[in-house]
Amino acid sequence: MEKKKALAFSLLIFLWVLVDSNGEQDFDVRKHLSTVTRYGVVKDIADNSFVPSNVAEECTAIHLNLVARHGTRAPTKKRMKDLERLATRLEVLLREAEEQDLSLQEVPAWLRGWQSPWKGKVEGGELISKGEVELYDLGVRTREKFPDLFNESYHPDIYTIKASQIPRASASAVAYGLGLFTGTGSLGLGRHRAFSVVSESRASDILLRFHDCCQNYKDFRKSQEPFVDKLKGPILDEITSALFGRYKLNFTRQDTSTLWFLCKQEASLLDITDQACGLFSPFEVAMLEWTDDLEVFILKGYGKSINYRMGVPLLEDVLQSMEQAIRAKEENHAPGSYEKARLRFAHAETVIPFSCLLGLFLEESEFQQLQREQPLQLPPKPPQKRNWRGSVVAPFAGNNMLVLYSCPAFTFSKYFVQVLHNEHPIPLPGCQGSDICSFEMFKERIVAPHLKHGYNELCAVKLDIEESNSATSKFSKLLRWFLSIFSVERDDRRWSHKDEF
Repeated sequence: MEKKKALAFSLLIFLWVLVDSNGEQDFDVRKHLSTVTRYGVVKDIADNSFVPSNVAEECTAIHLNLVARHGTRAPTKKRMKDLERLATRLEVLLREAEEQDLSLQEVPAWLRGWQSPWKGKVEGGELISKGEVELYDLGVRTREKFPDLFNESYHPDIYTIKASQIPRASASAVAYGLGLFTGTGSLGLGRHRAFSVVSESRASDILLRFHDCCQNYKDFRKSQEPFVDKLKGPILDEITSALFGRYKLNFTRQDTSTLWFLCKQEASLLDITDQACGLFSPFEVAMLEWTDDLEVFILKGYGKSINYRMGVPLLEDVLQSMEQAIRAKEENHAPGSYEKARLRFAHAETVIPFSCLLGLFLEESEFQQLQREQPLQLPPKPPQKRNWRGSVVAPFAGNNMLVLYSCPAFTFSKYFVQVLHNEHPIPLPGCQGSDICSFEMFKERIVAPHLKHGYNELCAVKLDIEESNSATSKFSKLLRWFLSIFSVERDDRRWSHKDEF
């Protein structure tokens, strides 16, 4: 069995070399870090064969919805501890190899005495300066792209800015707002202005942190994690074996996983690509990236309908904002009396499900499956091409913009919706492969099919027989306790802890 696995892995390497004719020369590991990829590295990666519509030339933008992920952040406290444990583990591996008189000529010099760049850091997960710049620049470009939308004096009811309660998301909203409104205020040399960022409690935020509030999703995710680990295991084992062959260090599967995590952090946050990333070949990086994308697909994306259907409150909020904008246009509301943009800042767990609700990164046949709630095939393994890439779907600062246009010269519909992903028009299978469709078609083909199940119905723990039995059991205990009060026998055992409620 092991020989067959090794043969299959070797065959994949051979196919990779055939497909990737440029080899390692043009390989940039920073483009292959799944959802740990920095925005600037991938934001201009688009389908060159797709020809976007020219709606912006013929119509007027009247409202903008933005759903954005926070910018590049530091590793979390938990993962920083993993890296400190890795430093200790590397010392042990090097010492063991020396004690066994193994040749360590191929061991990279940086491994000796390596310490985590985040050693001694107490807190983590915060937005770093690179992330601030990503969101600031995005704000500047948004204003430049839609000058007619941002020509009003700021008011929180005209430009609504929302963020989840997690600091990196609210900090991203602030950075974006500084860019969006730069030069319009009176604060400092940059003529900045103050603006409002609204957050809901994370315990009840079903618009931006619906995954935190959905118990059925939490149960599903926990149940699927062993399955994901089983899918990733053979790839990690093959790469672990290859690392031992190259460096003669007795790495484990967990070591390989942590080194890959270090590679992603070094490359994305520090622009270091020749240390941890240098341990892996381009093909191994591609395979590790695929395992990450697979995990995102199964646990956050199209792998199960609950992953994205729990985001329906956000989709409804977007639709409602469009309907309000259309009503204001139809009723000729005075400028400055209605909302022109609703801007949201959250997480990959927000952007990915929302992208799925829109049907992004699907072929037409897959979109039909999605509408019928049928499972989709997993992303194909390299060297096969795939649409689902975490680095494009949800990099740091990754975003979806939904632009509502007024088109009075058009006969069959006066309002159209265009979707931009990472600032570029993207084909919508629900709109016949165009990046734009009439508001009526958007509502009917993209939004309506998802509204069959309410959030509470989808996310509440199902009662069924188990809870019914549990309720019966509790009632029986309660009855026994009640009767025991009037019992002649006074057995202290009846007050044991297991019978308390």
